[in-house]
Amino acid sequence: MTPPAGTPEVRDPSILGTWNSAVTSYYVLLGATFLLVAIGLVMVLSSSSVESLADGDSPYAVFLSQARFALIGLPVLLIMSRLPVRFVRLAAWPALLFGIAFQMLVFTPLGAGEGGNRNWVRLPGFMAQPSEVIKVALAIWIGAVLSRKLPLLREWRHAFVPVVPVAGVAIGVVLLGHDLGTALVMCMLVAGAMFVAGVPMRVLALAGGIAGGGVALLTIGSENRVNRIMSLLSADCDVTNECYQSLHAGYGLATGGWSGVGLGQSAEKWSYLPAAHNDFIYAILGEELGLVGTLLVLGLFALLAFAMIRIMRRHPDPFVKITTAAVFAWIIGQAVVNIAVVIGLAPVIGVPLPLVSAGGSALIMTMAALGLLLSFARSEPGAAEALAARASVVRRSLAVIGRTRG
Repeated sequence: MTPPAGTPEVRDPSILGTWNSAVTSYYVLLGATFLLVAIGLVMVLSSSSVESLADGDSPYAVFLSQARFALIGLPVLLIMSRLPVRFVRLAAWPALLFGIAFQMLVFTPLGAGEGGNRNWVRLPGFMAQPSEVIKVALAIWIGAVLSRKLPLLREWRHAFVPVVPVAGVAIGVVLLGHDLGTALVMCMLVAGAMFVAGVPMRVLALAGGIAGGGVALLTIGSENRVNRIMSLLSADCDVTNECYQSLHAGYGLATGGWSGVGLGQSAEKWSYLPAAHNDFIYAILGEELGLVGTLLVLGLFALLAFAMIRIMRRHPDPFVKITTAAVFAWIIGQAVVNIAVVIGLAPVIGVPLPLVSAGGSALIMTMAALGLLLSFARSEPGAAEALAARASVVRRSLAVIGRTRG
């Protein structure tokens, strides 16, 4: 029977678990995020224990540190998931200015470097990486700016200004610390947001040309970066040159086969593969859990991508669509780049696998970004009502259980 006109739509709680539910994006994001964090913690423990012992520490040292950051990231994710969209939009400029100012601290006595990059700040109790804060802030800022100028984006001046100059400043302060890998991820973030916003392709091509020219100059000016690219293309690649990490990553993946050698049984983590618990953790995962483990992680990232695309397609707010596109290009793009490096399709550029690799700042800020997307998913059409209906069912069930026990 068709309800009378003007009657509010009532959603059946029984369909909440289906793919067509209003809360599908919310639960897919939440589930995939928690599973990737859990897998990451297990693999960080496995891949770091040997090196920790070699350094005279507990075999659980890196794992406990990563678990601490995951516990910090959990309330951050929950808080971000409850923020109103309007509040997030209003915080765009303050967040970006804070991120840039925080990044500038790396050039003060609080700053620290590692592997030729100066991209860390010493804070009480831990080291922070400000560039991870800039990623979240830049995604929010570019969503706020482009959504406000949406009717004017067909004109190149409005499409180009202020997005490209301001984003260039944010990326530039990261490049001042010689962190080209993070800067490339930020370029992908900006490009993804501009594409979904409907910026003309000629403007995207111009911005891409500027970014590509800058990357080329920075690459040519660094002998180490040139050697990494040449070693990838060379037929004489062996463990005596810049191919060392890539070759040992390949050895680990090949050894794993279909089902892996077993959790904790990796040979490459015995000081053969540098950065085994960071940038090359996917190789250890493939060695210990085999093709099954690597496909599981790929499948979880695919679910994240599915949920983000669903938010972009279903949400009516342009700010939400553009910001989600920026986060999509960042997290999924960075995962693709990391895996491409591990399997030898790209030169080593030093970007971790989101949610899985060891790294406190990266984990917390990635969880913050995904919490923001959970907030967007909660405001999809029909999602708030569906979540409220489910909460009511849970409360009634707990009440019945309490009365039964009484």
